[in-house]
This record gives sequence, structure tokens and C-alpha cells, in this order.
Amino acid sequence: MATARLDYVAPWWTYWLHNFPHFNFSLLSVDSTFKPEDGSYQQSLILLACLGAVGLVLSLLFLGGFLVCLCCCRRNLDEDTKRPNTCCITWVAIITGLIVCSAVGVGFYGNSETNDGVYQLTYSLYNANHTLESINNMVATSRGSVETGVKQHLERLDEIFATKPEYLQALRFMRLMMGNIIRELAALPDINKTKVDLAAVADQTTFAEYYRWLTYLLLLILDLIICLAMCLGMAKHSQFLLITIMGFVLLSLVLSWASLGTGTATAVGVSDFCVSPDKFIVNQTKDFLSADVAHYYLFCSTNLPNPFQQSLTVCQRSLTTMQIQIQGLLQFSVPVFPSAQRDLLGIQRLLNSTEFSVHQLTALLDCRGLHKDYLDALIGVCYDGVEGLLYLSLFSLLAACALSSMLCVIFRLWTLMGSREKEYDDIDEEDPFNPEPRRFSYNRRRSNTHSFCSYISSFGSQASLHPPPQSSSSSTVPPPEYMNQSMLFGSTPRYENVPLIRGGSPPPSYSPSMRTTYLSMTDAQIRHFGTDFQV
Repeated sequence: MATARLDYVAPWWTYWLHNFPHFNFSLLSVDSTFKPEDGSYQQSLILLACLGAVGLVLSLLFLGGFLVCLCCCRRNLDEDTKRPNTCCITWVAIITGLIVCSAVGVGFYGNSETNDGVYQLTYSLYNANHTLESINNMVATSRGSVETGVKQHLERLDEIFATKPEYLQALRFMRLMMGNIIRELAALPDINKTKVDLAAVADQTTFAEYYRWLTYLLLLILDLIICLAMCLGMAKHSQFLLITIMGFVLLSLVLSWASLGTGTATAVGVSDFCVSPDKFIVNQTKDFLSADVAHYYLFCSTNLPNPFQQSLTVCQRSLTTMQIQIQGLLQFSVPVFPSAQRDLLGIQRLLNSTEFSVHQLTALLDCRGLHKDYLDALIGVCYDGVEGLLYLSLFSLLAACALSSMLCVIFRLWTLMGSREKEYDDIDEEDPFNPEPRRFSYNRRRSNTHSFCSYISSFGSQASLHPPPQSSSSSTVPPPEYMNQSMLFGSTPRYENVPLIRGGSPPPSYSPSMRTTYLSMTDAQIRHFGTDFQV
């Protein structure tokens, strides 16, 4: 490939979010370049987060207006209407529940996508940190073995070869090569600070992501519980359950708008980084990394030379030269100075281990490994992470709107339940045909009252009626069976639903028109029917 930079292209939604207007607290336009340490840029993100507070205020104003309209413009129910028409409320509740369930599904997907993106970021950071830590350990180990181990062996060989100037010259040449190795290893960048920064960023990101994921998970579960409780409250007509649901809906409404504000601000900030990540990283590492080193790992282009290649080459050549010198001394000096064999073999072992470390350093310092971790981190954050944040913002918006509608439904249901209870309690106690639940004294005179239905059915054919047979004054007429049962079950206004003894018919409920007909009876009709209907 010509340039590895073609492996990463910022997605279109990051450019869309990057073009969001950025304003500080003075409402002055701010550059959208990612600069988290800049005060004006921080203010622009805070203003974006305040969009959730604006939405919450608008929702509360809407609910307040709805309550005012509900209290002031409520229609009086007709007295003959026993069941108000709740079809519209039912459909609104169903649609609201479906919207909430759909929003919860979107939220679960967005939460999973964001978590996957952050996990890929932290995994890449830990992997890059492990690579840098390995490089740092190998450099430190190689320098230590050359500076201490080889130096001690050379000092003892100086004492052994004190009488042989040619051997001493070979040792001085080896010291020169050892100095070259130490100097070139010291020229490699000190990445201790880089390692600490990467580890700290990864740990803080993991900690924040865990609580972010857990918070959204609890919010999603809360919305599902609210939907189920809403269905149960409508089925049971429980005012206590509706009050409880109302409290949880208000809590979820506040959390939804808050999550919308924070999610939007986070998505815009991350998108600002994703549009131009290289510039930000170069500025952050300029204190301990040169620009050519940073560009080498960020772009990993074949057109860019390896900044460590010269140092590694010098180390390789110096080690090879020292190996040749050790081989010559082992061949020619050991027969003359047998005691020098131990130090020469010790130097040879140290040179072999150092050469192996230099080969590993050459592989680790190649840009392909760290650049792959860099691309994986960018893809995780800018693709999965930002996409998940957008889905979570959509969830928050849908849930907030649906929960506002659900509160309106709860308010309307509350008023309907109150109207229905008021209708059940609205009984005319002066109606002589009411069961009179609070009167338990038995009236022998009123026990002879005929059923009003019988009177109405015979009102049109009075000519065919014959006066009832007169009973003797000494005989006592037993009260009708339903009157005895009315005294037994009279404490319940709906006593007509109680099964009767011997399958008798209960006294029916009477309409106002029937009562008017009863009160309009003439004296002749009273004489005809007797005093049975008089109160």
C-alpha cells in the first residue's frame, strides 16, 4: 500500500456532528477543533449538554398546560352515561407503550454498540501500552547488561592482559563499540511517560464506561417496568398504582432528558476528535516525542523513514564487531591466558542476549504494530462508539416524548376514575324505590307496596283491572320476599346483583321518568290501587 492512512476514513456522521455550531457562554462562535483544555471549547460542549435541560423545561411546560386545560375545559359527563368513552385514551396509551418499547430496543442496541467501541479502544490502549512497556524493558535491560556486565568483564581482562599490548588494544576497541551501543540505546525515546499516560487513560475510560453502561441499562429496565405497570394500572383501575407510576415516569423523564444532553455533547466532542485525530495526538506528545517519530507511527507510510533505523543499525554493527573480537581472543589468548576464558565467555553470552534484544526491538519499533492498535482504537471510538451514542440519543428523545404523553394519559385516567366514583356515589336518597341501605327498621305499611313495574305494565289498561280482595283487619300480610332480601342486602347499593332466595326477581332500578309517572297519580288511581303505593 502507498500509505496506511487510507485505512482510516472518518464516517459521515462524525462530520455531521463536527459541523454542529459551537458557542461559548457569551454566544460567540468557537472553533470546532478538538481542544479539551481550552475554556471556550469546554463551554461550547456544556451548552450542548444544556439542550437536555431545555427539553425538560419544555416538557414540564407542556404538561402544565395540559393540566390547566384538563381542569378548566373538562366536559361534564351526562348523568345517564355510566361509562365514558375511553377509546381514545386507550389507543394513546397503546401507541405510547409501543413507542417506549421501540425506544428501549434502540437503546439496548446503542448501549451495546457504545460498549463495544469503548472496549475496542481500551483493548487497543492496553495492547499499545504493553508494546511500549516491552520496548522500554528491553532498552533498559540491554543498556544495563552492556554498562555493568560487559564493563566488569573488560576490567578483569585488562588485569589479565596487562602484559600483552595487542590484547589490550582489542579491549580498547571493544570499549569503543560498547560506548556506541550505549549511546544509540540512549538515543531511543524515553517512553516511560507515554506508558503511564496510556495506562491512566485506559483505566479511567474503563471505569467511566462501566458506570455509563450500568446507568443506561437501569434506565432501559425502568422504562420497561413503567410500561408493564401502566398496563396493569389501566386494567386494575388502581389510583395508588397510577400515583406510583407517575412518580417513576417523572424520574425517567428527567433522566431521559439528562442522558440526551450528555450523550449529544459527548458525541459532538468525540466527533471533533475523530475528524482530525492526528493533529491532537501530535500536540499532546510533543513534549517527549519528536514530530517525525509521531508522524511515523500515526501514518506508517513507506515514504516515511524509520527514525530508529540508524540507531538500531549502529547497535547491530557494534555488537557484530564485538563478537568478532571475542572470537579472536578466545582463539589466540586462551592458550596463553587460560584464566581469561571465563570472562571472554561471559562477554559472549551478554553480547548474544543483547543482540537478541536488539532484534526484538527492531520488530517492536516497527510502525505496523502500534499503527494497527491506533487504527483499531479510532475505529472503535469513531465508528461503534459515536454510532452507539447517536442511537442512545435517539432513545432518550423518543423515551422523553413518549413519557410526556404517558403522563398526559395518566392525568386523564385519574380524572375519569374520579368521575366514575362520583357517579357511583350520586344516589337520590329521597327516591322511594331506592334500597335505602342505611335504614334497617321494618315498616309494615310499606311492606305491602306492589312492584312498580307491575303498576307501569297495567297503567294503560286500567278498565280491566279489578280491585284486589280486601283482607281482614286482623290478618297480617307477610312482606314480599324481595323486601326481606332488600333488608338483608340493603347495605350494598348494587344489591340487585346478589342471588335471591328461591330465584325471585329483585326490585328494578327506576328512571326519573318512571318516578315522575308515579308522582303524577290521580286520586282516582290511588283509590283504585289502594294505599299500597303511598310513601
